[in-house]
Amino acid sequence: MTLQTNADTLVTIFGGSGFLGRHVVRALAKRRYRIRVAVRRPELANFLQPLGSVGQIHAVQANVRYPRSIESAVRGSSVVINLVAILYERGAQRFDVVHGGGAERTSLAAAAFGSRMIHVSAIGADENSTSAYARTKAQGEQSVFAAVPEATIFRPSVLFGPEDDFFNRFAAMARFLPALPLIGGGMTKFQPVFVGDVAEAIALAADGKTRDGAVYELGGPEIRTFRQLMEYVLATIGRKRLLVPLPFVLAKMQASLLQFLPKPPLTPDQVELLKTDNIVSELAKREGRTLEGLGLTPTAIEAVVPSYLWRFRKSGQFQTSRLA
Repeated sequence: MTLQTNADTLVTIFGGSGFLGRHVVRALAKRRYRIRVAVRRPELANFLQPLGSVGQIHAVQANVRYPRSIESAVRGSSVVINLVAILYERGAQRFDVVHGGGAERTSLAAAAFGSRMIHVSAIGADENSTSAYARTKAQGEQSVFAAVPEATIFRPSVLFGPEDDFFNRFAAMARFLPALPLIGGGMTKFQPVFVGDVAEAIALAADGKTRDGAVYELGGPEIRTFRQLMEYVLATIGRKRLLVPLPFVLAKMQASLLQFLPKPPLTPDQVELLKTDNIVSELAKREGRTLEGLGLTPTAIEAVVPSYLWRFRKSGQFQTSRLA
């Protein structure tokens, strides 16, 4: 009798070439899973190949808007992971289509083929939210559990890591702007979580080490306000900038113009998101539905962020005490 190993197990990852996706691929590759990366542009996912051994990682074409492409990507997989998400809408990429419909279609395919389902949502997912992002994230969760009741869902806070869209964005802004805006006064609370820790949690779910039908909330070891995070960014890159409180009403007016940029730094929907704290709930802590509950020690921002924000310093890799 031959015992099954991870090398016999195929995992399909939708959105596997993105920021979180590449870390998930790495975590699964270390466990020797066979990995099928389902993306819209497979030719742009070749950079993932060195993360595994020869033939271990294979990219295929799929789009969460098209059920047939999803079914083709899922066929033969023991585990299906959906990481697909957007931060702002463009063309056919709408929140309801990607977050709601995409989650529904991938989970229905997983149910049809008897695959374990792992879905990544976000802290703040709420069907009653004033933010379309948060509402559609909640709709996606509901669709996943409707199709696969025993699925595992992860809700991470703001992700940080070398290619993140949070610390890098504000550090870049501080290079040329005399001031950084504190939307809503900068009092919104965040619990930044290292992308590698989230990837490890997802890999544990693939191993079958999470509870069936559970929603895990993933946050880092510290809770900080938006103001505190901006102060940390400025201290890390050695730049002195004004921090100017910007009321939500004015921020939304400004975002209504910025949203039309190719990669908008702020949208009206993101302003709505900033009205709610982005932290792990007390209920999730009590029930052990956290990184710590999975036996993982959350990584502090000080342990990782300086290693990639140095490029925004005037002195580059060389630390100086003088603020620019």
